[in-house]
Amino acid sequence: MAPKPQKRKRTKHAKTKMTLPVSEEAEPLNMESMGHPEIYPLVLTTKTQEIFNCRVDEDVTEEQPYKLIKKEDIFVDFANRAAVSDFYPVKKIVQEYPGDELLLVYDRDFKYGLNFYLIGTEEGKENYLNPPELPEEQEEYKDHIPEETYIYRPPISKPWVSLGSEKEIEEESVKESTKQITYMISRKRSEFGAPIKFSDQNASSVKDAYIECTAYPDKNFTLKQLERDVGMQVVPQIKETSTQTRWTHPKNATTQYYPREFLEEEKEALGQSKTLTEFLNSVSTSVEIALQQNEIMNTFIHDWKCLAEEEGTFGDKTDTHLKEYQSFTDLHSLTEKMITCVSWHPVIYGLIAVSVAVRLSFEERVQFSGKLLLQPSLILFWSFSDPIHPQLMLESPDDIFCFQFCPTDPNIIAGGCINGQVVMWDITAHADRIENIKAGGSRSKKVTLKPMFLLEPESNKEAIYIRHCAVSSIENGHRKVITDIHWLPDTFEINRLGNVFENRSGISCQLVTCSADCTICFWDIRPQKALTPQPQAEKKKEESIEIPFDIPSTFLHLDLSWKPLSKIRLSKGETTLDHCPTKLSLSEDNLLFKAQEKILAQSKAVKAGEMNPYQNLENALSNILKPIDDFCTKFFVGTEEGEVIYTDWKMERDPETGRFMAKKPVSLYTVHDGAVHTVQRSPFYKDIILTVGGWNVAIWKEGIMTGPLLQSCCAPKRYTSGHWSLTRPGVFYIGREDGYIDIWDLLEKTHEPAQSQNICITMIMYIKPWTFSAKQQFIAIADYYGTLHILEIPWTLSHPSTNEVSSVSHYFEREVKHLEYVEQRRKIREQEKREMELELEKKKVKTFQKSKEQLEAELKMDYESYLELEKTILTNLGLSKEKESMSYVELV
Repeated sequence: MAPKPQKRKRTKHAKTKMTLPVSEEAEPLNMESMGHPEIYPLVLTTKTQEIFNCRVDEDVTEEQPYKLIKKEDIFVDFANRAAVSDFYPVKKIVQEYPGDELLLVYDRDFKYGLNFYLIGTEEGKENYLNPPELPEEQEEYKDHIPEETYIYRPPISKPWVSLGSEKEIEEESVKESTKQITYMISRKRSEFGAPIKFSDQNASSVKDAYIECTAYPDKNFTLKQLERDVGMQVVPQIKETSTQTRWTHPKNATTQYYPREFLEEEKEALGQSKTLTEFLNSVSTSVEIALQQNEIMNTFIHDWKCLAEEEGTFGDKTDTHLKEYQSFTDLHSLTEKMITCVSWHPVIYGLIAVSVAVRLSFEERVQFSGKLLLQPSLILFWSFSDPIHPQLMLESPDDIFCFQFCPTDPNIIAGGCINGQVVMWDITAHADRIENIKAGGSRSKKVTLKPMFLLEPESNKEAIYIRHCAVSSIENGHRKVITDIHWLPDTFEINRLGNVFENRSGISCQLVTCSADCTICFWDIRPQKALTPQPQAEKKKEESIEIPFDIPSTFLHLDLSWKPLSKIRLSKGETTLDHCPTKLSLSEDNLLFKAQEKILAQSKAVKAGEMNPYQNLENALSNILKPIDDFCTKFFVGTEEGEVIYTDWKMERDPETGRFMAKKPVSLYTVHDGAVHTVQRSPFYKDIILTVGGWNVAIWKEGIMTGPLLQSCCAPKRYTSGHWSLTRPGVFYIGREDGYIDIWDLLEKTHEPAQSQNICITMIMYIKPWTFSAKQQFIAIADYYGTLHILEIPWTLSHPSTNEVSSVSHYFEREVKHLEYVEQRRKIREQEKREMELELEKKKVKTFQKSKEQLEAELKMDYESYLELEKTILTNLGLSKEKESMSYVELV
């Protein structure tokens, strides 16, 4: 029987994913089972080795594998790092150790399972440093012991002696403890062999047609593994080697070829030859025909390949499913956090930024507000080269729920907090760190399928914390969490009334945010002109304030005084309530997908020595504003109630109060049965919008007010996020709350997803695809447990088929015509209904206009018909004779 493993007491953090140290009450693990109770194995990280000067192969080697560590230094490490210290598991041993120095030994061969072990007694330390010497007599006797020869002895059968093992076997055997239930099912004898007809049925359309039972961990029933039978098989080590003969003596050599020509006599003989002339005359016609055919069509074309498209959408499972490429998890965070927003770096490939927030409800945030203030709110920059350590960490005053890189300068980042503040960062000082590409040597510069990304993992182990440059005013901004943020393009700017003008600065200087406080705000990062001159005393006071060296002064003029340029409320009309926006999409959002080359050129110009335009934002404010005519100021908004609103950001004057107010929505549709999580324009069609919310998906066309072009049926699980494909116009990805992702392909199916794939076991929070090259594309999927999954998009989902753009465009046009037809039929039906109601009213009027004589005649006819019916019924029943009935009629 195998020895039972030692039980460890459960700590407070036993439910988290990262491995935490045990509590002080737990006993440290020693090698008593191997006969060495004084040895305690340890794992020392690189940081701990540097602190105690016990680095592997430098301070401790194979010749001298031990190091004496002072007891006081270990206590100092406990005070600095507490439970994070690598010596924390043996804290009790260190405290009870009688001496001043402990012996730490480097376990090079992992004899005791870990890379170091600590000797916890003075006797063990002395035995290791000064091993006892054997007497000379024992050494001589040891040398003269002869080697015993092995003699095979066949096994001899012996009678069975019971030592109690049959009881263990009986205890381990499986016995039925529950009483078996017997069912008897019967049916009529006439129904045996009767024909049966099966038919298809949509399970989602019938109530209680199917029930999905997903697996989940039940905390009430946990099994502890006490014993395990393990078998091992020793196999010889196999090593593959290869060699290549190198040519060490190169030699230059040349050669020249000369054409072989006829002699003059041979040329004259061939020119007078009749056979040659007859041959040329006979084949000249066929040669001319062949030359003409070569000019008309390509004879080397592959006809079989031309029968189908370049790459069909049909393939096996490995060609159509997303493949796991990499994953990122913040192992250094002590609290449970979720990912709220994801964004790829616009210029540096393989660098992705994520914002994380604590997984707490509003009531729990209020309860633990004091503890949350002590924990930093971060945006993490992950690199493909180092999946463990973040490259940069952007600090913020509170949890970030949305952020976006500036489309003009990727070193400028804007984010929205849960408390309603807008935060700005400038990472220009750290641009060289994140752009440090590995030296390739003789490696080719061409793009490969498995690129070597990008940052040096050895030199970037310690992440850099970057403080924010500016934060908006709490009193004048949003009151609740900011749910979406967008940069306005550098082609235009707006004023306080929403009028559109040409951009004076030539860079993106304005933002738009929406919040759960029912407002949409426009922000300008440029300094606004003061209405009243500032006193000299206040100017000197501001100049005397020292700026911390680690905070850039790019947006210092905005810090704690930044107010929105314009604020819009989406009113519900007659009531005093307002719509609560969650996501929005401007008419110029599709241009940001194609601004990558422009960003790259501007970043190169800044590196070349040109001045960063964000360092001097006041220069262009003196330019005259030039209005832009025929500019579309309407945009789409998704609300918390599942409504999709098409409205205008321009202000209009209220005729009653004279104040400028937001215009009424142009159109409002309640399509989704839950909060809208995604409102996004297609990167291929600027007037096509995808909305995701509740349990369904909808596709809209700007300018069509009759409804969505496509509206899916209710899904089995709630949808949480969505995104268009960047390379295929008919493909988009939808995330669900059960960890599945639905992949829609409009060329294959329009009523349901083309395929579904499981990504994780919890809710998908965000989806963000990215194109690395023409041959390789990635999609980032963030889940509720704080893990970022990077998956590789297969060929069929990343490469469009022939004429896919026009095919999807024709599909949208057909849907528009279908909506117009439905609208026309609805109007016709309404007209027919009104006409039928008019006819009924006319008939009622006619009945009241009849004369008294006509009414009496109609009543008499009805009475006579009643008497005839009565007569026939009585005659058939034999209850009346013919004479009686005749006399009855005469009396009447």
